[in-house]
Amino acid sequence: MRALRVLMMTLLTSALLCATAYGAGYALLHQDQDRDPDRVSEPAGALGQDDAAEPPEPQETESATPPLTPEFRLEPGDRGRTVRELQARLFQLAWFPELTTGVYSADTREGVAGFQAKRNLKATGVVDQRTWRRLKAMTKAPTHDQLFNVLHPGPALLVRGDAGEKVRDLQARLVTIAWIFGDVTGTYDAATVAAVKGFQEKRQIPVTGEVDARTLERLHAMTYQPSYEQMHNITPEPGALDPRCETGRALCVDKSTNSLRWVVDGKVQATYDVRFGSDELPTREGAFSVFRMSRDHVSSLYDTSMPFAMFFSGGQAVHYSPDFAANGYSGASHGCVNVRDYEGVAALFDQVRLGDKVIVYWS
Repeated sequence: MRALRVLMMTLLTSALLCATAYGAGYALLHQDQDRDPDRVSEPAGALGQDDAAEPPEPQETESATPPLTPEFRLEPGDRGRTVRELQARLFQLAWFPELTTGVYSADTREGVAGFQAKRNLKATGVVDQRTWRRLKAMTKAPTHDQLFNVLHPGPALLVRGDAGEKVRDLQARLVTIAWIFGDVTGTYDAATVAAVKGFQEKRQIPVTGEVDARTLERLHAMTYQPSYEQMHNITPEPGALDPRCETGRALCVDKSTNSLRWVVDGKVQATYDVRFGSDELPTREGAFSVFRMSRDHVSSLYDTSMPFAMFFSGGQAVHYSPDFAANGYSGASHGCVNVRDYEGVAALFDQVRLGDKVIVYWS
């Protein structure tokens, strides 16, 4: 009996040790599987319907671009950081201004359509997955400051104390948009610093009074290349008066010298800088007369202000142009004779009468 009890105890101990070893091995096996990053988990369909947990909704973060899916699109009316990113990337390719708005506006749509057309994509003006991938491949990820218009000045190209032809070019351009009055000096002095600061502040460029690439590019976009005479304070000789201007009262408009002279009985009373229409909408040439005057006119066709309008041919008129005053000769009218001197054209308006001649010619 004693031998039987010893045998039974030995068998029970062995069974207990085997069970413990099996349990430990099973736990280790599953622990290793849970740690294996390449292990493919069971598909949800393998579970009962009640057991298959719904995946959590993706949390939108301020810095994340929405996932690219076949349904991905950005379109007019959308707002947010992704629209800012779109605009910043379009700016890198010169399809949008530097300052982002975060609103998918008409300008954004126009930029997208232009980008698409140039890359042989369907020019819908709406960003789909294909457009977004192409745009991202051609541009760099914008920084936080670029997205939210925190501008930093670039390396200075011209600073106080500089002198020479580049400074003369700068000053002559600032003269054309009325930020400097008087002569071009060729020296980057206090008056030039003040003019550059004013120009920068009005256009939301970091205000330093020094000219960086951003300031220079904006100034060049708004002005034309100044002539040698403008850069060296040489007043050009006006062109000859058209013979039709030498009698009576005439607005004598010379396209050769971009000038308008108010002439009474052959004597020039006043001279104004003017600009004309584009190649598509040129200012008509010939002999006309003032048939209508409107002090506070607004164009019904273009919905633009035309103060002191003196109409001489259809919808074409001599009038003050705030765009000419701000942007110089870089723009053009819709066929009118634009004057940039507000006080001058206001005084002229008070002198001109219905029936006075308007002569538009090349000298």
